[in-house]
Order: sequence, then structure tokens, then C-alpha cells
Amino acid sequence: MSLPDTPDAPHYFSPEHEAFRRTMRDWVARELTPHAHAWDEAGSFPRSLYRQAAGIGLLGLGYPEALGGTPADIFYTLIASEELARAGCGGLQASLLSHSIGLPPVRDHGGEALQRRVIPPVLAGEKIAALAVTEPAGGSDVAALKTTAVREGEHYVVEGEKVFITSGMRADFITCAVRTEPGSKGPNGISALLIEGDTPGLERTELKKMGWWASDTAHLRFNRCRVPVANLIGTEHRGFRIFMTNFNAERLGMAALAVGYAQAAFDEALDWARQRSTFGALLSERQVIRHKLVDMLRLIDAARCLVYDLAWRVEHRHGDPAQLVARIALAKVQATQAMQFCADAAVQILGGMGFMRGTRSERIYREVKVMMIGGGSEEIMKDLAARQLGL
Repeated sequence: MSLPDTPDAPHYFSPEHEAFRRTMRDWVARELTPHAHAWDEAGSFPRSLYRQAAGIGLLGLGYPEALGGTPADIFYTLIASEELARAGCGGLQASLLSHSIGLPPVRDHGGEALQRRVIPPVLAGEKIAALAVTEPAGGSDVAALKTTAVREGEHYVVEGEKVFITSGMRADFITCAVRTEPGSKGPNGISALLIEGDTPGLERTELKKMGWWASDTAHLRFNRCRVPVANLIGTEHRGFRIFMTNFNAERLGMAALAVGYAQAAFDEALDWARQRSTFGALLSERQVIRHKLVDMLRLIDAARCLVYDLAWRVEHRHGDPAQLVARIALAKVQATQAMQFCADAAVQILGGMGFMRGTRSERIYREVKVMMIGGGSEEIMKDLAARQLGL
């Protein structure tokens, strides 16, 4: 079974895209993969890694040059996701790129002064940005959020809780979903507010997880935190759509990552099968193993093709928006199910070694569930798709 290192999709990727892929692959192989296990065991990674990521242009993808970024289409971000996944450490990727969900609302809806104060230091790797939407009682139901921000003069007074916040312990800037209209319900009266990490009254508690050990995940409590009105993102009371748009981008990104992790599990399983012998024959020569590998590849290719097609549609604004929302939700389901199958099959092929900490497949196996839940659970994705499609 001879396979190319990268998928052959010339109609999506230009020579410039492929040059960026080579840069990413070299950096991941040199700076991330050798340390992934140690960082996962330590539950953290060096903060200096943000500056390294900024140095190769990773953090600034898709941001204006005036703010320290590099204008780039969506396929650059897909390449970044695929190549980062080769290290097989979701926690590392989640925290290193937490700005990819925390910063877009500021870029797309924040005032110029706020953008210039917040975005450049994050893209330079000097500051960390995070997103805080999920609450203890609300889960994926954003419209049910209870955290309030009541205006008092030139400040909002914020009270409430957020949970499962990636980079929540270290974040310098937190893009937070709050309810600014007293008595409002559902999607009405929700605003986006940037809360700075050193705000008095902000308490952070680190959470322990089944996977993503290298990523700090926090429970945040806001105890009468006074936040300047200048930190409002977009229009007051009309922030719900900001977060919904943000979720669509996050879900497509998670689908791309899931494909990358499925590929990483496949690669490790294939390498093992080509080296490991049982009863006088290589595992790769046994039909039952070859069928597992082919099934893994089949699911990876199907999910990858779906992700690439949707990325093209997003980039070219092609098709009905409601249909696009639905299919992105379904792509996340398809890709995470492929990741789940490949992680399980890889651990099975590796046998006892697959159960040992230190293999990529073992880490990916533990991290499947957060990919199936984060950004909207599988059940909610299916229900969202059904509603958008009018089923």
C-alpha cells in the first residue's frame, strides 16, 4: 500500500499553498512532535511556543497586514490544521490556536481602537486570546446563557460563570457572550464583550480532562467585573449572530482537524503494520489488517473531500447560506466519526502498544470525544442541520 504524503487536490491548492504546507510540516516535525508526549504529560507547553508560531506566520493567517497578520484564504487554515494534527496532540493545538475562535469577533466586529489594542499582540505571540460562551447550565445552547453585563456609566458590570474554556487559565483577552438586556430571553439581548485577563473579580479554576491534557481548560467566574464600554464588540444586544457565525467557522475547522487526526492515527497504524510480525508474517500482509487500513482510508478520504468542498463553497460564497450551515454541521459529524473509527482501529492494530501512553494513537483515542462534543455536540449538529434543511 503506497500512499502519497499529502492528498492530491491541485484544484484547491496552489504552489504557494504547498510551500506553506512544507513550512508547517517541517516546523511540526522539528518543534512539536518530539515534545508532544512530554507536554501532554506535563499538562502544559511553553508560552514561548506562541512566538514561534507567530514567527512562521501561523497565528496571523487571515488577518490584515495592518494588524500584523497575513491575508490568506481558507485553504491555508486547512493546511495548518492538517499539518498540526501530525503531532497527534489535540491539547497542544487547542490552546496554541485558541485565538482562532477568540479573535475573529474582534477582527470582524470590533471598533478600530479595540482591534489595534488587542489583535497585534496576539498575532505576535505576546498575548493569548480565548472564547467564553459555554455555561454550566447551558452547554451548547447559547441562547440560554445567564451571564449578565449591566451598564453602569462607562462600564459594564459582569456577573456569571463560563465553563470548559480553552486557554481560560492563561488568556489575556477573553471574548465573552453576555446578556446585556435585562429580562431578555433566547437570542435577544445577547452581546459580545472583551474581558481582559487582569480584570478584578475574575476567578479562574483549572479543570482536569480525559484528553487534551496539554491544553489548559478553565471554569471562569465573574464577580462584579467592571469592563469598559469601549470593549463592546459589535452592536449592543445583537451579539447572538456574531457567535453563530463564529461557530460555523469553528466547526469547519474542527472537521478539518478531525480529518488530520484520523490521518495521523492511520499513518501510525500503517507504519506499525509494516514493521510488526506475528506468526511469521507482517501484520500488513494479513487480510484482516489490510481491510482495517482500507476502511480507515475510505472514511478519511470521504471526510476530507467533504471538508475541502465546503471550504471552497465558503471561500467563494457559493450556495444557500442555510444549506451551508447545515452541511458544515454534518461535516463535523462525518469527520469526527471518521476520527473515532480510525483511533479505535489504530489502537487495535498497535495492540498492547496502542494502550501505552506515548503513542499518537493512544492520545487521539482519548481526544475523540472532545472533538465530537466541542463546538456543538453530534446530537445538536444533526438537529441544527435538520432545522436548516427544513426536514
